[in-house]
Amino acid sequence: MFDSTCKFLVETFADDFATWLLGEPISLTQLSPSELSVEPIRADALILLQSDEVVLHIEFQTQPDPDLPFRMADYRLRVYRRFPQKTMRQVVIYLKETGSDLVRETFFTLERTRHEFEVIRLWEEPTERLLSSPGLLPLAVLSQTGVRSNVLQQVAQTIEQISPRRVQSNVAAATAILAGLVLEPEVIRRVLRRELMQESTIYREIWQEAKTEGKAEGIAEGKAEGIAEGKAEERQEVALNLLREGIAIETISRVTGLSLEQVQQLHQASATNLEN
Repeated sequence: MFDSTCKFLVETFADDFATWLLGEPISLTQLSPSELSVEPIRADALILLQSDEVVLHIEFQTQPDPDLPFRMADYRLRVYRRFPQKTMRQVVIYLKETGSDLVRETFFTLERTRHEFEVIRLWEEPTERLLSSPGLLPLAVLSQTGVRSNVLQQVAQTIEQISPRRVQSNVAAATAILAGLVLEPEVIRRVLRRELMQESTIYREIWQEAKTEGKAEGIAEGKAEGIAEGKAEERQEVALNLLREGIAIETISRVTGLSLEQVQQLHQASATNLEN
């Protein structure tokens, strides 16, 4: 879910991300992993954009991944094989704060080979950098701030000024989804207008794609295949988001692979955090 949202933002607001990550508003177009000859590794997490002179490779991570340095080196070589004349910038953007040392790794080494890439830990990124462009607004609530609900309120006020409405609704929905990593659903619903989010492309793709006959349980069922093999942390995050959408505990247990007891514990913990 978070991969899809971030990928949607980059592809929709490529100029905003180019300005943030490259320092200038270079016009970028999408580069398909299939153009690199070899089968892609984790294509769902891979975002490639290119201009005549540069290739920008972005990967968003919610959890540390020990295989990531190799993946960055591998794609650098693939791009060089296909576009030897182009420079390449590779950026890993970690969304959720963690104490793992893996989020500080910026290179891959193998005997005499060393490849370096950039890392952005959003919780250390100044909020102001993310408030100036529509495509970056959904990331602001994950940035360096003491009171995230205040940042969400500031983002919501900025979203209200966005035109056209289609762009406004997409940014609002993406903001709500990513804010779910750090804020309780009641806080998000209180700040962001649900009817606006429901008009967005990303909202429909993620929350209503599998809806059948108007039943909310269809959302959970539609994610069953992708979730089943997911990591424990990712399953818990998905379960929490489905709980926030009012999906039945039995349904969440069935499609995430978590036991009824695990889902109930998540539900109770979420309720306790809200009360505190």
